[in-house]
Amino acid sequence: MFDEIMQKFEGSPSQQAVIRLLLERGFSVNDDGRVVSGGIEIPNTGIAREIDVDRRVVDSTTTAILDDEELRRIFQNISSIPSLMDLAPVLDLSVLTVEVNDAERSGIVAEITSRLADRDISIRQTISEDPEFTDDPKLYLVTDERIPGDLLNELSELDFVHRISIA
Repeated sequence: MFDEIMQKFEGSPSQQAVIRLLLERGFSVNDDGRVVSGGIEIPNTGIAREIDVDRRVVDSTTTAILDDEELRRIFQNISSIPSLMDLAPVLDLSVLTVEVNDAERSGIVAEITSRLADRDISIRQTISEDPEFTDDPKLYLVTDERIPGDLLNELSELDFVHRISIA
């Protein structure tokens, strides 16, 4: 799906940057062509500044979204969720990041979370990036406690795991 969306803007890397930002942040486009998060409008100048494009690129991208029925359905229904990842150091939480060889393989989340549960490690939040919307999807698990080294080694040895990091 991500590739199909990006192809609609293949002639404009600047518009692709706008699309990527909207998807990554979970920003919607309302009927007036304004970028919103819930009911809060986000100024196009702020979006443009964030990705270093002209404000008019944001305008033309939101217009193109509203003119395309498929894109309209996607971008009028997307939403963001609060993440504990950036708060983890402040709240004394740990973040386990798992990169896999094949993100479309079934059972990845179940296998990782089961191994944490077997060790009585409480998971506060799980965020799994969608391989349809991200080039390099990752699985993030926010836990109440540090993950022991032997469990990190055990997880690293799973055949579908490419890389593991902890913060």
